Amino acid sequence: MKGIAFILFIILIYFLPWIVAMANNHRNSAAIALLNVLLGWTFIGWVIALVWAVMQDKEKKNV
Repeated sequence: MKGIAFILFIILIYFLPWIVAMANNHRNSAAIALLNVLLGWTFIGWVIALVWAVMQDKEKKNV
């Protein structure tokens, strides 16, 4: 039982950037998810995805 809980915890941590992006309604959440899935295993890709997910989503203003 502890093994299953540990595996679920690891999966949760792995997908943390995507979860944060979805929780913040980030407009690039699909791209963040793709980066997370494809490069998250490298740790550098995971960190980049996490930083991108927590950055504020600024909309372009028309002047």
